[in-house]
Amino acid sequence: MTAQRQTHHHLFDTALGRCGVAWNARGLCAVQLPDRTPAATERRLVAKAGSTAAVPPPWVAAPVADIRRYLAGERVDFAAVAVDLDSLEPFQQKLYAALRAVPFGATTTYGELAKTLGLPGWEGARDVGAAMGQNPVPIVIPCHRVLAAGGRLGGFSAPGGSATKARLLALEGVKLSAAPAAAAIPRLPGL
Repeated sequence: MTAQRQTHHHLFDTALGRCGVAWNARGLCAVQLPDRTPAATERRLVAKAGSTAAVPPPWVAAPVADIRRYLAGERVDFAAVAVDLDSLEPFQQKLYAALRAVPFGATTTYGELAKTLGLPGWEGARDVGAAMGQNPVPIVIPCHRVLAAGGRLGGFSAPGGSATKARLLALEGVKLSAAPAAAAIPRLPGL
């Protein structure tokens, strides 16, 4: 593996539990939200990024601090955070670039994103939804801001599923018309 492609990771505590980031010389390549245990969080991150643990350099420490602030309920803009998506399909790269333009506290739908990219009908919305489920850098690429048709919550592939998505949107002040029943959905630490 070349020096540019060496991937490292770092776990850190947040208001919601232990999160993690992975990076290489080009940018962040993974963000992991808390799993049931810190060890499970690290396993997911390593599986996603193929990384080894390291102390983050200053340019990675800054987004780590921003993620902590965001998960504590502060308004944070991640648009300037460098991400490395080179290993992804061109469609995913284009989609995630469009999604990064959705600001804090705003939402869009799978269908609206599909139209932005010139993908028609329900098939386009389905393709966007599938790509959202593969987002390697949640929070920084705010896939939680994408809703299903009619403003319904839709799915979320991070631990805790749609309950985590609803809580992230609540941190941003987004009011959902039909929030999931909290008792029916497992909770992440701190949520």
